[in-house]
Amino acid sequence: MLDRHTLAHLGDSPRIRGMIPHDRAALSALADLAHREYQAGNYELAEHHCMQVWHQDPENTSTLLLLSSIHFQCRRMDKSAYFSQLAIKQNPLMAEAYSNLGNVFKERGQLKEAIDNYRHALNIKPDFIDGYINLAAALVAFGDTESAVSAYATALQYNPDLYCVRSDLGNLLKALGRLDEAKVRFMNWVCAAPFALDWTPFAALVPSRITGPVKSCYLKAIETCPTFAVAWSNLGCVFNAQNEIWLAIHHFEKAVTLDPTFLDAYINLGNVLKEARIFDRAVAAYLRALTLAPNHAVVHGNLACVYYEQNLIDLAIDTYRRAIDLQPNFPDAYCNLANALKEKGKVSEAEEYYNTALSLYPSHADSLNNLANIKREQGRSEEAIRLYLRALEVYPDFAVAHSNLASMLQLQGKLQEALRHYREAIRISPTFADAYSNMGNTLKELQDVSGAMQCYQRAIQINPAFADAHSNLASIMKDGGNLAEAINSYKTALKLKPNFPDAFCNLAHCMQIVCDWSDYKERMKKLVSIVHEQLESNRLPSVHPHHSMLYPLSHAQRRRVASKHAALCLEKVAILHHPPFRFMKRQPNQRLRIGYVSSDFCNHPTSHLMQSVPGLHDRSRFEVFCYSLSPDDGTTFRAKVNREAEHFVDLSTIACHGKAADRIASDGIHILLNMNGYTKGARNEIFALKPAPVQAMWLGYPGTSGSSFMDFIITDGVTSPFHLADQYSEKLAYMPKTFFIGDHAQMFPHMRNRIIIESAEEVAGGLRTTDSSMVACGTDIKPLFSVGTLREMIYGGRITEQCGSTIKEVPYYIKVHILTVPSLQPVREMIRVNAASCTLNNVVLQNGFTTQQTQSRASAGEEIPGNIIITSRQHYGLPEDAIVFCNFNQLYKIDPSTMKMWVEILKLVPNSVLWLLRFPAAGEANVITAAADFGLQNPHRRIIFSNVAPKEEHVRRGQVADICLDTPLCNGHTTGMDVLWAGCPVVTLPLESLASRVAASQLYCLGCPELVAKSPEDYVRIASKLGNNREYLHAIRAKVWKLRETSPLFNCRRYTADLELLYERMYQQYESGQPEPVLDTMSVIVSVGCSGWVVFEFFSLTTNSTALRCIESTASSQAGDLGAFKTVETRVGLTKKKNQHPVELITPNFSGSLSTETCQSLAARQEVGVEGDMTFMNWQIQRLWEQLRQSASR
Repeated sequence: MLDRHTLAHLGDSPRIRGMIPHDRAALSALADLAHREYQAGNYELAEHHCMQVWHQDPENTSTLLLLSSIHFQCRRMDKSAYFSQLAIKQNPLMAEAYSNLGNVFKERGQLKEAIDNYRHALNIKPDFIDGYINLAAALVAFGDTESAVSAYATALQYNPDLYCVRSDLGNLLKALGRLDEAKVRFMNWVCAAPFALDWTPFAALVPSRITGPVKSCYLKAIETCPTFAVAWSNLGCVFNAQNEIWLAIHHFEKAVTLDPTFLDAYINLGNVLKEARIFDRAVAAYLRALTLAPNHAVVHGNLACVYYEQNLIDLAIDTYRRAIDLQPNFPDAYCNLANALKEKGKVSEAEEYYNTALSLYPSHADSLNNLANIKREQGRSEEAIRLYLRALEVYPDFAVAHSNLASMLQLQGKLQEALRHYREAIRISPTFADAYSNMGNTLKELQDVSGAMQCYQRAIQINPAFADAHSNLASIMKDGGNLAEAINSYKTALKLKPNFPDAFCNLAHCMQIVCDWSDYKERMKKLVSIVHEQLESNRLPSVHPHHSMLYPLSHAQRRRVASKHAALCLEKVAILHHPPFRFMKRQPNQRLRIGYVSSDFCNHPTSHLMQSVPGLHDRSRFEVFCYSLSPDDGTTFRAKVNREAEHFVDLSTIACHGKAADRIASDGIHILLNMNGYTKGARNEIFALKPAPVQAMWLGYPGTSGSSFMDFIITDGVTSPFHLADQYSEKLAYMPKTFFIGDHAQMFPHMRNRIIIESAEEVAGGLRTTDSSMVACGTDIKPLFSVGTLREMIYGGRITEQCGSTIKEVPYYIKVHILTVPSLQPVREMIRVNAASCTLNNVVLQNGFTTQQTQSRASAGEEIPGNIIITSRQHYGLPEDAIVFCNFNQLYKIDPSTMKMWVEILKLVPNSVLWLLRFPAAGEANVITAAADFGLQNPHRRIIFSNVAPKEEHVRRGQVADICLDTPLCNGHTTGMDVLWAGCPVVTLPLESLASRVAASQLYCLGCPELVAKSPEDYVRIASKLGNNREYLHAIRAKVWKLRETSPLFNCRRYTADLELLYERMYQQYESGQPEPVLDTMSVIVSVGCSGWVVFEFFSLTTNSTALRCIESTASSQAGDLGAFKTVETRVGLTKKKNQHPVELITPNFSGSLSTETCQSLAARQEVGVEGDMTFMNWQIQRLWEQLRQSASR
């Protein structure tokens, strides 16, 4: 709304005295000329003429008013005020002078003074229409919108034909949400001035039922006078209101052709071209308008909007600033300038301009909405929601605000409420593509995949260039396994929006999944750069914490990625205003209450690993609660945990995180275990509310939470060595052997018994029998003994091992039963035709390839198979006499460096193949291509793919592979346990992340450290030695087969007992009130199994030295009392490189004494003179010591 500048009529000054008639006529003519120059915008000439008149007639108030207006238009506010005040001095009852003075105050931002002057003018002259109009504009800026409505209405009472006033009033009523009243005003306006220059501001209010009569009126006018430009322009407005864009453009263009000086038609043409996104022509129309009116602030503002849409942000900013210079009380321009500054990353400046717009017009809905967006990005969610609600209070049909509010509610987990606002946004604006896309995200979170896909597709249908919708559609396709389509959609999104971090990082993950390593180094470089930039600018990274292990990010970056997601959880629960939980002191002899929280108490790898643990706890000391975040899937996994845990609580029916946390707190849990981390189904918001005094990460997620609300991560000294502790936000709680466990002994006991089957005719033909060619297994294999000739073969060999300070050869031999039958033709025919079973001498043998069809529960691992099952290399197209290397992980765990090592191994072991899974199938061709690129000949023959199999077959078929090659980037965790239970050795190369070190931990626990490589070259050496040295391979396979039964790796009962000791120490540390560790302090609890625990603290003695101190020990062993472990300390100085500070190690004295000499030689020893469980603890102490030494030497 523009200010009205009031000029007095010519020749009405009663104070001109004594002038001869011809002089008076000349002055009147000169004053008239000054008025005409002013109206034409020639302000300097107008001023010149006025000054001539004023010098001859100083008391002419009309001239003073005109001079006031001229200086106002030239932005010379002081001079404008001077001439207004001079006019008032000469005529204190001159209302127009007070009005003009009010305009000056308004421009200076002195709204109260402006309003006072307008009201004084109206007291003098109650029918002064311009005074009411200016008063209304000032009241709007002042925030008194109701008084502004009254002022506009009073002006219309004096002159109902003021269609421009009707326009301003209608806009104000529309902004206030009084739409029905606004429509009435609009109808009165159209009736009063059907050929008025512009009613575009009301286009959105044109009821469809009245556009017909209005259109007829204009058509009749054009028929009567075809050159009537105003009628052509107004008809264009009608067509624009009816969304007939091309007809609107045609009529506006006709109007400017008929009248090249028709300013409003050029503006309308620019507006409609802008809305149609025909930006070049819109710019031309606006520039033409500016040649007619160079100081038209609104046109500058609209032109800037077009520059913004063209991504000419700097030019847009300059143009917005020009609009503001011309009209400082222009809230739209301030708001749009803020948008452009925000796009340039100048967020604080943008926030300042949004606030400026709101100071001018507190009900400016766009500024409220956009300021809310900034608050949201700053993590100030409550302020954002308040501003969105305020915008909707001002303008209830503000579709964008509904959509933005919905997205905030979605982040807070209020999904149904979010859906309501998205649907309201779409009701208001049926072609609102963003609302459809965002509603799709909400439906996806509600597991309504079909509904989400429909929303994304509708968004793309509305706006084919909508990059976000393409990216969202790609994500739902990716989750559904449609990777080819997902990759295409991500690429489309990036073509439309090249700087699109989410789409790029998701595309990178898709390509990792299918092993597409084209431009791999550049892709990784860009991804790391994106994450770095997002972290530095305090934004949520586009890389998910669970995927961060796949990329070359630093420890600090991975931890910060997790921390941002943890902060998001805190933000979601902050709006609950949930009071902190208070914890009762544990009573003497009270059982320790343990709570396991997981969405995976179902048919899931996590349950396959730990389903027996809840039932194995000592109920005299522990009370176990299992909290399920997912509904019952009807499997025996769920039933077993439900049955064996002392308490089982289904939290999936409690959607509110606060209420779920209340439920846990009401059970008085002492230690709460997070088994999900950032995997699917997680509800970290529950942990963010801290419903238990001690909270720990355990088993289900291979990384840090990055949070302040998780106290511990249960791990071990191999998986999380001290020198890599900086990647964890939690304190480290070490298990004595490995933090990993497998329930394979209970799930797959039939794989304890196996018979190798050979054919007499094939042996006679020269085929060598191995323990991996054709295997029969079952809980009862005795019926097979009658089928052929059974013999025992001693299988294995001697392995050189280091035991303490000595090196010796250790024998590893096992007995293998070999059944020789006259012919395997019935078995091979069963496999060839994929029959369910066959018989040998009336003994039924089940085809191991068809268990899913014949025994569904057994195939899933829910039941133990009752039949004898045959597993053969023939099932999978594997050569009978070759060395079969395998890897059964998902293909995303392979990277180019891993493939390079594998190809080198295949080259060094000529008669070998690599057996992989189509996991997914889309990756097979890329793996073959990559192998060829690394120089592998005949890759289609050397790399063999199989389909993903049901759980039981997946584990069992590992028996027909010789060696498993682990993926260093991210190890096989559950898969590693699967192949080890099958008796297949695993070669691994631990890197630095938790996910890359699990296999090493498993192998150390199993007792096979020789399979853990120290470098890529060592990895290739170990694998090729196994492949080329049959005797050594047999010895290692015999060792794995034997140790899987005797080591702690698959011993759930022993694992649970060790876990209980660790729980006790974790809770005792909480009870003791030990202070939280700071950055330079790291507490490590080392559980030592049946012997107790030792607690070490790594801390800084001074700024330049580090120490390792034993805080506490309860360790004892059968060899003697180790109580001294707690009371005696020995300080040992380590020699460091020149110019480096010394490092002190404070170490415990145990087993009598640990002298300085012993300490110094500890680094060269495997163990320190204590047998039994203490051996592994001493080995961990040695590792900690060595890691600290290495850390210091760096």
